[in-house]
Amino acid sequence: MTRMLDIIPTFGVTHRPMRRLFDLFFEDLRHPSYYIDACEDWMPASDISETENEYVVTSELPGIDMKGIDISFSHDVLTIKGEKKKELGENECRHCVERYSGTFERSFRVPGKVNSEKIEATYKDGILRLVLPKSEESIPKKIAVH
Repeated sequence: MTRMLDIIPTFGVTHRPMRRLFDLFFEDLRHPSYYIDACEDWMPASDISETENEYVVTSELPGIDMKGIDISFSHDVLTIKGEKKKELGENECRHCVERYSGTFERSFRVPGKVNSEKIEATYKDGILRLVLPKSEESIPKKIAVH
């Protein structure tokens, strides 16, 4: 009669090669350069807030020359495009790359009507701040009860 242990390989024998395979796979995922090399484009982190009279969009764009940023507003969609260039000197070899570079494009649909003639953009300390004033028709009207 055949014993069950003779048919099923022992855990120790099958465990080692599988464990090695998983260790190699997950070891690659721990290195930030694994993610960066896989991503050609990046998207800067952005926030959108709203007050009674305006929408405010802020985006983190550290190290970017603002002359190369293209901001447009059309059909209730705000679009920000640009590029963060790599800073690699001649005869320089990188051992670790954790900062993103390359082109980006972000588009945001604005929920209400905007007075596009009065949109303001400022850039300070790596933060782009866009103020989109609401049009008169988008500002809620308070109705007095008599």
